[in-house]
Amino acid sequence: MSYQFNPSKPIAIGCDHAGFEYKQILVKWLQDKGFTVSDFGTHSLDSVDYPDFAHPTASAVEKGEAGFGILLCGSANGVAITANKHQGIRAGLSWQNDVAQLIRMHNDANIICIPARFVALALAQQMINIFMNTPFEGGRHANRVGKIACN
Repeated sequence: MSYQFNPSKPIAIGCDHAGFEYKQILVKWLQDKGFTVSDFGTHSLDSVDYPDFAHPTASAVEKGEAGFGILLCGSANGVAITANKHQGIRAGLSWQNDVAQLIRMHNDANIICIPARFVALALAQQMINIFMNTPFEGGRHANRVGKIACN
């Protein structure tokens, strides 16, 4: 089943301490744009374990409780690996606009993972906009995406 952003559902967001400051700004930015946001933490700069926040974010997307997800950590690799353990999740790591577009177009990603230590906040916002507004291309990519899940 192809993922399509549903703006009537909340946007799930989670991070570790490295992504905390960006998360705080992104939550307000999304709310100012009229979106509801489900914030799964962390809620401070104290050192934490990223799976504790990536799993609940991914679960909300997987269960259909959220329209899509945003995960942030230093490199975004940890949160992407964790989120992708969920069978219904396709979390894509993005560090530039073209990648944000391609993870939607070709991979039907439903969570964008952003490396907070390596991208500017303005770029993170651009990537989220692109991610939200890019449809899955389907076609030959649908066959490939259909082979991702372990059965």
